[in-house]
Amino acid sequence: MSWKEEGIHGRLYNRKERRMKGNYRFSALIIAALIAIPAGYGQSQSSGSEMSVEESYLQEAVDLMIVRETSKQDSLEQKLISLAFISDLIDQGNTSDDIRLVLERLSLEGTNVQARESGRLKNDYPEVRRQAARLLGSFSTEEAKIALLRVCVSDNEPLVLQEAVRSLGIIGIDKDGEVVGTIVWVTNKFTNTINPDNLLALAAIDAIQKIAKNNNGVREDAFQLLIKISEGAYSPPIKEKARQTIMDIRNLIANNAKAKKDQQQGQPR
Repeated sequence: MSWKEEGIHGRLYNRKERRMKGNYRFSALIIAALIAIPAGYGQSQSSGSEMSVEESYLQEAVDLMIVRETSKQDSLEQKLISLAFISDLIDQGNTSDDIRLVLERLSLEGTNVQARESGRLKNDYPEVRRQAARLLGSFSTEEAKIALLRVCVSDNEPLVLQEAVRSLGIIGIDKDGEVVGTIVWVTNKFTNTINPDNLLALAAIDAIQKIAKNNNGVREDAFQLLIKISEGAYSPPIKEKARQTIMDIRNLIANNAKAKKDQQQGQPR
């Protein structure tokens, strides 16, 4: 065997060994988590009785340990397992800061958070960032909003940006207009082309509509974007939705202004 072949076989062996070590670590993690759960826990769950405070606290600690460790693994498979587990926890009502912080890191992996091996970026997984951005929409907090804004300005993957924009609309927080301004900027990046991104435009329209409803209106450049979409090279349904959204927001602002005027006139002088 030549020295080149030996070098190739050596690298392949090292990769295989690292992968096996990662699998062993994950298996050990699951075993440790199962051992940490008291023997009576399964019986109490199967009998339908509620968990005690101690059992609930322990379960949350075990869940968080699994989420953190799987999310830190290098492989795409383990990160997707972590996201699936997080999705289940959110469905069960767990929207803790610890879970949010894991999602924030996953939403920026490969862009702001980079891991390299021999100069090669090894954690650039757009699907991981996309799912993380989608799940961040379940956290109606200022922190989640800021994390999604960072995704919008650092990512160039349309599928990731669609979810980030959609989640910003679901959260609906935009007291200073920064969110709408970012959505307009992101959408414009993909508008000045012959074949613009219909799905990103749709996400932007929905987000602007939700934010307008939640904040009694939107800044002027949101209308400019909607007009641009309604007259651009988008599909007819997208253009029609943009036109309808312009009318809906216009009516919303007019109705709010009328209600405010009526309230002021009804107050005693």
